[in-house]
Amino acid sequence: MRHTKLALAAMALAVLAGCGGTDPAPGDQTVKVKYSAQVSFGDSLSDVGSYAVGTVAALKGGKFTINGDNTSINSTFTGKNWTELTAAQIGLAAPCAAVTGLDGDATKGFSVPATPHAGCYGYAMGGSRVTSPVGPNNKLTGSALGALTYPVVTQIANHLKAVGGKFKGDELVLVMAGGNDALFQLGSLSAAATAAGTAAGNTAYVTSLVGQLAAGATNPLTAAQAIGLAAQTAAAQPGATQTTITQAAIGAAATQPGNAAVGSATVYGPMVAKATTDAQAAGAKAGADYATAHGPELVAAMGQAGTELVALVKNQIVANGANYVVVNNLPDVATTPSGRGQPASTQALINAMVNAFNSALTSGLSSEPKVLLVDVFAVSHDQATNPGPYGLTNVSETACDLSAAKNPLGSSLVCNGSNLKSGDVSHWSFADDVHPTPYNNLLLARYVSKALVTKGWL
Repeated sequence: MRHTKLALAAMALAVLAGCGGTDPAPGDQTVKVKYSAQVSFGDSLSDVGSYAVGTVAALKGGKFTINGDNTSINSTFTGKNWTELTAAQIGLAAPCAAVTGLDGDATKGFSVPATPHAGCYGYAMGGSRVTSPVGPNNKLTGSALGALTYPVVTQIANHLKAVGGKFKGDELVLVMAGGNDALFQLGSLSAAATAAGTAAGNTAYVTSLVGQLAAGATNPLTAAQAIGLAAQTAAAQPGATQTTITQAAIGAAATQPGNAAVGSATVYGPMVAKATTDAQAAGAKAGADYATAHGPELVAAMGQAGTELVALVKNQIVANGANYVVVNNLPDVATTPSGRGQPASTQALINAMVNAFNSALTSGLSSEPKVLLVDVFAVSHDQATNPGPYGLTNVSETACDLSAAKNPLGSSLVCNGSNLKSGDVSHWSFADDVHPTPYNNLLLARYVSKALVTKGWL
């Protein structure tokens, strides 16, 4: 799918008038539907400040983009995400977070009681998944931040409880989720593959080293048994390291008949180097084999997550009175800075996972008259491969300086005008490894607005 500059102009369709412009665009600008409220469910891409408390607030953060009104630096640095821009477009006040708080390390300022805010309908939270309560940066992952990560199923239930169990029918409901299901599962797979690779590498190291050390002994078989036992005993000791295991193996090898010379560094040094190389090769293969074997499980899980989101939209949102529901599918995650940094095999897996999720949304929601399914994947993929017509000047790097000295969390959550990279980053796609800049949020808001116009809802 290709979008030309002409198509982009059509996509804008008076969005700028609702996002800071003053002059009305030509033609009929009558809003087709008068919305009473905007309700948003999802994750960090739609979060309007769930974690803007404690140390996060002190660091002038709270949203997953370039935070704060930095229009004095550049007019694009509005600090707004796509849900805020959409609210402005339909004539509503800026959305506010339904719940704020953190459940993390109190000594670091990350423990702030979860506080609900009456009348605030921005339920989306950074790290949230579709149905699982544990997402990225939740305290159960070991994160000091302690992100609340209420899943979409809980977000919807909380809203229904707050409004008496039913939507009025004139709200614009925005749904965008699934990204954290992909990221969380990829993280789990990576950890498991690394563990498998480490175990295989350790075994290969000892096997290679023992064989080499025993080769010069009078009786290599007997020597190998003794050296192997010494290495095994050393490995079982508390605090064992590769160095302590190696030293034990060399010591045992040097005591074997005819093998005293192996105690010299000039002799065992090359053996250790070869064992290390052998271990690296074995570890890499085992890790890759593990990922290949278990990758299909992640694809299936993402398909299931998509199916679960479809059920929530149908049975908890539409069935409870919502008439105008916008569901964004997943963007092209493989072309984010995080995705681009992965090997080709992982990028292929990411694409398969995203496709499984998006296919579930398409098959489950395309025929729903009260649901507008927006193909964010298509436009984000085009932006990544054809950035010029969108006004994007960089689609592969992060606009935020994520170094520890500049950004203690290494995240756009605390990125603002004071810790950007040098130069003009105003039209870059990404604030951090996966989250868009305010300019890219504007592009998304325009795209959604175009879809609303086409649907007759704007």
